[in-house]
Formats: sequence, structure tokens, C-alpha cells
Amino acid sequence: MKRTGSFLLAALALCLTACGPNTVVEGTLKDAPESSAVVVKKYCVDHYEVLDTVRTDAAGKFVYKAKVEKGNPQFLDMYYKDYRIACLLLEQGDNVKVSSDTLGAYSVTGSDACRQLQKVQADYVRFMMDFGSVTSLAALGHNVNRDLSKMYLDYYRDRLSFVMQNSHSLNVVPVLFQYVDVNFPVFGQTTDAIVFRNIADSLKTVYPESEYVKMLEKEAELRESYLSFDHKLRSAQEVAYPDIELPGMDSKIQKLSDMDAKVIMVCFWATTAELNMFNVDTLIPAYEKYHSKGFDIYSVSLDVDKTAWATVVRNQKLPWVNVCDTRGIASPYVGLWGLMDLPTVFFIVDGEIDPDARVSKPADIEPYLAKKLK
Repeated sequence: MKRTGSFLLAALALCLTACGPNTVVEGTLKDAPESSAVVVKKYCVDHYEVLDTVRTDAAGKFVYKAKVEKGNPQFLDMYYKDYRIACLLLEQGDNVKVSSDTLGAYSVTGSDACRQLQKVQADYVRFMMDFGSVTSLAALGHNVNRDLSKMYLDYYRDRLSFVMQNSHSLNVVPVLFQYVDVNFPVFGQTTDAIVFRNIADSLKTVYPESEYVKMLEKEAELRESYLSFDHKLRSAQEVAYPDIELPGMDSKIQKLSDMDAKVIMVCFWATTAELNMFNVDTLIPAYEKYHSKGFDIYSVSLDVDKTAWATVVRNQKLPWVNVCDTRGIASPYVGLWGLMDLPTVFFIVDGEIDPDARVSKPADIEPYLAKKLK
């Protein structure tokens, strides 16, 4: 019995250690009817995930117990109807008290991180309201471009200062992903890649297991690729088309500008059943017929699975230059070449993109080559 009792105690202790101390939010929603719904959402940088709904009692009080792992704090927002009544950054073991009215004016105690986040969000809301007020004047015929530029730059510099001064606080994450509108991120300059990398590295020393830090690292990597690409564009010799540098089957970099042929087809594709048949039915016959006359192909796959791409290239024995960009639709070449669909082909003739190439379907390729390579 002693051994059994010791085993049970050990198991209980292990369970308590694994579960960790509770993370509790005690709230009061002033003037709300009894049993009002408070929706709890998790902030996931690019979207929100609904976690739970809790109800108020007759006094407007509610309690929410959050599941927060040690070393992985969570951003949680609480909503009453369409109003956000609290923004919280919770660590394991936090006991936070929130007092809010039904329109979203709230105060929070028990957590310095939550108080800091409250100010971060208030500053953002204030900026957006001021920016929107000035923007509305444009509809009345006022020239407000200079005012808007100053407002944005002032806010950007202030947020940059906040981020650098709080580089070990997760509260910088929502700041780095703020938007003025859907196409206008606050941190949208190419060189902001350096900021993202510095902050990701700093936060990783404190929160190595945080999902938000991992998201930040991915964003830093993406932005660094754009920064590197921008640098290459600025420092490269001028060419009549956007150059491409990607690894081929042997992992060696293959540059589009190194191709030497009278007519070069740049083909963007991916390994789907339909596009695989495009290689077999259209490109291989065209290559075999016109390669000796000065035709070549630079084929860019946007597969994120490099192994799947390499298997298709190998099995189909594609004889031209084949490269793969595993960033997929996040590749900077998607925007640079204006891709809207796959496959998309361009023709470079005598070193310049042919603006008059009328190739909208596979059947147009052979007649085009016949005309250019008589």
C-alpha cells in the first residue's frame, strides 16, 4: 500500500507540475444584463481564433481560466457584442482583474504586461482615428497628403522607438504587425527586415518556445529575402527584364541572365497533374523542335515541396533549366513578374521581353516559335 500511495502521490505531483498554476481572468462588465456573453479570442497575428464564451452573473462579473503553457504567453482579446472590452497578454500563473463598460473602456490590474498592452492598443486606436479624420478631408477636396505623411512618419518613429526600447517584451509583436489599411503596414519599408530580425533574435533569448516568436522569425526570413532581392536589383547591371536567381536540381544557383538563346521562354508553374501534362504535351515537343534553332526554357517551379518538384523533373526528363522557389506564392518573383495564374509564360527575344507575344494558351506556343525562329 505504501508503494501504491507513493506512486499516486508522485503521479499527482507530476500532473500538477505539467498543468502548472492556473491563469485566471476575473472581470466585471458594468451595466451588462445578467448572463451576457463575453467571447474570448486568441490573437494569432494574421487572424483571431475563438477560444470560449463565458457568461456574466447578476453583478456583471465573469471568470475565465486560460490555458497558458510556461514560456508561451498568450495574447487574448475579450469581446462583448462588437466591442473589444480587454486586450491581454497572459503568462502562466497570472491572476488578472479587468473592469470594463459595454463600450470597451477598460482598466486592468495584476499584470504589467497587460497594462502596457492596453496603452499600445490605445495609442494605435488614437492614431487610426486621427489618420481617418484627416483622410476624410480629402473627400472634400482638401490636399492632405503632406499632413498624412507627417502623421504616419511621426507614428512610425514613435513605434520604432517603442519596439527598440522593449525588445524583450512580447508586446512588440502586435505593434510590428499593425496596419494603416489592408495594403499599408506601419512597418512596411524594405529595411524593416532588420528590425524584425533584431527583435526576433532578442525575444528568442527570453521566449524560445513562444509561437509568436516563431511567427516573427518566419516574417523576418521573408522580409530578409525581399531585402536581399531589393539589394540585388539595385546593385545588378541593368537588364531589360527582372533577373531570377534560384537553385536548380543540383542546388547550384541558376541565373536567368546567364541564358544565351535567341528566344527564351520563362515559364512559371507548379507540380499539379494538369501542369505536369503541360510539360509533356506542349513544352517537350516545342523544345525538341526549336532548341536547335535558338530556343531555350528557364522553368521556375513555385512548389514548396522541393522533393516533389525534383521527382517530376527527373521522371519527365525535362532537358532545359529547371529551378525551384520553395517560398511558393510568397516568392518576391510573384509580384515582380506580375503572376496571376499558373502556368504563366514570358518570352525574352534578343535580350528583351517581347511585349507583343500573344500566348494565352498552350496551343499558341508553337505558332509563336515558328514565327520567331524561321
